[in-house]
Amino acid sequence: MDANVGHPRRWQILGVMVFSLLAVVLDNTILNVAIKTIADPVHGLGASQSQLEWAMNSYTLVFAGLLFTFGVLGDRFGRKRMLLFGMVLFGLASVASAYAQDPGQLIGARALMGLGGAAIMPATLAIISNVFPIQERGRAIGIWAAGVGIAVAIGPITGGLLLEHFWWGSVFLVNVPIVVLAIVLNVTIVPDSKDPNHTKLDPVGVLLSILGLVSLVYGIVRVSDLGTVADVSVIVPSLIGLAILGGFVWYESRIEHPAFDVRNFRKAGFSTAIAAVGLTFFAAMGMMFFMAFYWQIVRGFTPLQSGALVLPFAAAQLIFAPQSAKMVQKYGAKAVGTVAMLIVALALGAYAFVQVDTAVWVLLLLGFVQGAAMANLLPPATTAIMNSLPREKAGVGSSMSNVVRQVGGTLGIAALGAILSAVYQNGMEDKLRGLPPQVAQIANESISGAAGVAEHLGAQGTALLRAADESFVNGMHWSAVIASLIALAGVFVMARWMPGKIAASTVPVREKETASSVS
Repeated sequence: MDANVGHPRRWQILGVMVFSLLAVVLDNTILNVAIKTIADPVHGLGASQSQLEWAMNSYTLVFAGLLFTFGVLGDRFGRKRMLLFGMVLFGLASVASAYAQDPGQLIGARALMGLGGAAIMPATLAIISNVFPIQERGRAIGIWAAGVGIAVAIGPITGGLLLEHFWWGSVFLVNVPIVVLAIVLNVTIVPDSKDPNHTKLDPVGVLLSILGLVSLVYGIVRVSDLGTVADVSVIVPSLIGLAILGGFVWYESRIEHPAFDVRNFRKAGFSTAIAAVGLTFFAAMGMMFFMAFYWQIVRGFTPLQSGALVLPFAAAQLIFAPQSAKMVQKYGAKAVGTVAMLIVALALGAYAFVQVDTAVWVLLLLGFVQGAAMANLLPPATTAIMNSLPREKAGVGSSMSNVVRQVGGTLGIAALGAILSAVYQNGMEDKLRGLPPQVAQIANESISGAAGVAEHLGAQGTALLRAADESFVNGMHWSAVIASLIALAGVFVMARWMPGKIAASTVPVREKETASSVS
């Protein structure tokens, strides 16, 4: 393959990569609308709140913990092989999830889905970086990002449609035809590629990355479970995870063949883009997660309707992400990234003014603006990450980008969720007097608990639900302010350290286009 031209079928390969990623992204969003049905003792599994949380968290733990590992393995043994392994495992685990007989089986099957997803996600971006020349890579990654945005939007809609006509397991079974077709397309169209240097594996570094990431993510998701950071099950795993990751960095800086060369963090483009991605996902994912509760519980929309309300965000991704590379070429990564991050911060801050009865069109416009800004921020940042590493390390670069996305988003949901929960519970304290203690406790835990209790209290329930709506929205306001401040920190990072137009367009010294082995 001519490294300056790229693979002759690179655009078809790009389409296959976007389609391959569809099942993973679709599943991450589709499950949210099925939570209530799975909890139903008659039509679902009768799962408790804790079991439902672990059905989601088991996936997150395995997925985040093994992303880096599979990126390393893909570079060493072949990215196409890792992708096909992940697709097969993801498909089988989807079937196991669909036909789970109890919550425990569902939790285990979801963990296997996380394992498959961890093999798929970094491979798609690594293959794209490998088949496209550097001058086209930004546009290709923009299209890849647009595909992710579309999948995020159609997930809830697909879930709502399936639950209206089929049983809860259909939200997992829908992955199977996607997986089968993706496997066929990968086998027939996609070339394999790997690091031709056959460097030694770094088992100690890989093990440290797994232990550190799993421990850190476990501590983070416990924040969501408990609604507080002041608990030993949050603090201890988080500190252990950070210590292990610190040991990982120390070890990688001292061995001859590291799984990840930590000297890459000395590159302004790489480290700034990594920080921007993490801050963006921290700030944005929390608010997007809570808006699902706002639409369905506060505003009373059905899962299908609430899914459709995400379409403006997806439309903005589809329109602007493929064009982001042209914006960077014209104005430079620093200018585009800084302005985009500022718009994200302003859009998130605008949620602090959302009320229980805010006009729907205002929120749709807000979603479109946020989607457009993120479409001009994340693809250039991802491109900067991938371009900072030699082509033979594309899997590692993709893994780093996706690990930061996952950890940043998980941390954002947990931290902003803890803030929202604290404000909600504080606002509900005076509204629960006169209710039986057990009922009051359920209503005080979450707005979904209050909604369930209100159904059985008649006129008193109406007043309770109104108070819960107001407390939840007040909690959203505080979370929005914090999310906006986090995004503003990203504005400073981009404006201060992101390379400008000339530097961003320069091919990295370590870019070894001819070193890749592509068959």
